[in-house]
Amino acid sequence: MRHHDQNTTTCIEECLRCYQSCFGMAMTHCLETGGKHIEPKHFRLMTACAEICRTAAHFMLMNSEHAKHLCKECAEICDQCAADCEKLGDMKDCVEACRRCAEACRKMAS
Repeated sequence: MRHHDQNTTTCIEECLRCYQSCFGMAMTHCLETGGKHIEPKHFRLMTACAEICRTAAHFMLMNSEHAKHLCKECAEICDQCAADCEKLGDMKDCVEACRRCAEACRKMAS
């Protein structure tokens, strides 16, 4: 197995944590809470965030030349998801995971 530098390893870990948090919260907390938590715009954003995080991690794991621009997009979506989840409230884990992931992805993209 090829080892990655520390920034890449950290970014992969943060992306996978964010994927787990966003997808898990969307499928449990949001679906069970209902109301604004399952409005299409919010639910699609959480699902998109989970998917871009998972995809960015995969691209970094395979040392793809496309990982950097995927990380740039991932950071933007994570920022948007964090803001939306914070606005709704009661989603602290998701907000924190998104912010950590966005920060790690910005480092990777630069």
